[in-house]
Amino acid sequence: MAAVAHLNPPNSPSLSERRRNHNFRLLSVVSASAKNKLRVNGINGFPSDDPCLSLRVAFQGSHGAYSEFAAKTAIPNCATLPCRSFSDAIAAVENGRADRAVLPVESTMEGTALRNYDLLLRRDLRITQEISLFVHYCLLAMPGVRTTELRRVISHPMALAHCGRAISQLGLRREPVEDTAGAVQMLRSHRLLDTAAIASPRAGLLYGLDVLADGLQDASWNVTRFLLLSKPVTAATTVSGKAKTSMVVAHRGGSMMVLLKVLSAFSSRNINLTKLEVNNPSIEGQGPVMVLDVKAMGSLRAFSHLIYVDFEGSTEDFRVQEALEEIAGFSVFVRILGCYAADSNVYDLHY
Repeated sequence: MAAVAHLNPPNSPSLSERRRNHNFRLLSVVSASAKNKLRVNGINGFPSDDPCLSLRVAFQGSHGAYSEFAAKTAIPNCATLPCRSFSDAIAAVENGRADRAVLPVESTMEGTALRNYDLLLRRDLRITQEISLFVHYCLLAMPGVRTTELRRVISHPMALAHCGRAISQLGLRREPVEDTAGAVQMLRSHRLLDTAAIASPRAGLLYGLDVLADGLQDASWNVTRFLLLSKPVTAATTVSGKAKTSMVVAHRGGSMMVLLKVLSAFSSRNINLTKLEVNNPSIEGQGPVMVLDVKAMGSLRAFSHLIYVDFEGSTEDFRVQEALEEIAGFSVFVRILGCYAADSNVYDLHY
């Protein structure tokens, strides 16, 4: 699956050049407290005056996971709630334990995480924010352990896949676990001296581990896009700055014809698309995608053909309303997933 356009890698291989050329805004994360709760100074190192000091953000994984860093980047002073699964993070918002959930939805190396999009489609939540994070992997071990003493490496399956070349060169046996920060936590709690973990440098600092190798990922440009979700609000919300809207369009086959009609509805009104992706699960032998129809008493509907669309503009814009009305005329089902402030920046983490 193709990743969103603004995540595509530039020609320059240098990280320092990437930071200059792509407007990297650096997030300075202060050392963890005794209770392992991260405190964040704010984007670019300046104190944050974000009024949402009490917002609780649920994420999948343990403290130190990339999803937690994404939450802290998006809402610097939020309180984070670790969850076992992405479904649990969403449920935490639904039952009031959290105000937001953060989900990774696409990356430059893996394309779109359709499973997480499917979770979003099944629930009555709205996208409120997007954040793109540069994923930087390190090889972490217990203090004093040398690389020659290692026999295996543990991490999330995706992290192991992203670092496959380096792992092969080190001759380590791969063992997948639920998440990167969980691997670090396991390493520390069991004092594993023959095992390394692949995670972020901040996770290593948080749990007091040594960094044995840096920049372990096979591809130098490795960016993941995250979405923050909340319960729908009844009052109209104003998006500050440039707006982006995400939607899903369902149809009964003839994907190419519907796709061309969707493109025409936007292009004829000079509305730019930032994402356009077709999901035909039947091609891969999978069942239909279940989508919650929020207008029909919250019933789930099955669709075998879906189109995911992100476009520039707000649903309050008259041109956008015209385009949506046209699309609704030839499609079976249309659902707006969220209207939020567009953020094309890619954020990095300081050591």
